[in-house]
Amino acid sequence: MVDTAFSDFPLVRRAALASDTVARFGALTLESVPAAIVQVLGKPGDAAPTVPVGFDLRSTGPGQWFAVGAADQALPAFETGVYGVDQSHGRVLIRLHGAPVRSVLAKGTALDLHPDQFAIGAAATTLIGHISVNLCRTGEDVFELLVLRGFAESLWHELETMSAEFN
Repeated sequence: MVDTAFSDFPLVRRAALASDTVARFGALTLESVPAAIVQVLGKPGDAAPTVPVGFDLRSTGPGQWFAVGAADQALPAFETGVYGVDQSHGRVLIRLHGAPVRSVLAKGTALDLHPDQFAIGAAATTLIGHISVNLCRTGEDVFELLVLRGFAESLWHELETMSAEFN
């Protein structure tokens, strides 16, 4: 789609990563997943808000979360005192799954991802190399990374490089 309403220069909108981008490295799969992403803001010390049906809530800091759902989900409404800001256009969801997932992620982050320390549903904002991501464990050998759109290609390349030995 080209938009010239506000400029003499055409604006071409495109996804940061193709939504059907998938890379396989033996038992490890790396994929770009279309998602509805809402940054949820409360106050430091607030308890996590009620999660709307179809969304998972991921902590990003005191009084802050990401609500993540399928791309076709309607954006959620939250209770009074909690505000949501649509980030679907500004962030990309990358999912890694398979037996070697912890070994791959250990190359890029200092988080302890052992199942006893990082349970299913746990989330943390961390660095993968030099790129800030929100990392969430969503299954036994499944992790999802939320990254700013402008860093998605770089992160994808880093993850491919870190996964190459498992091919």
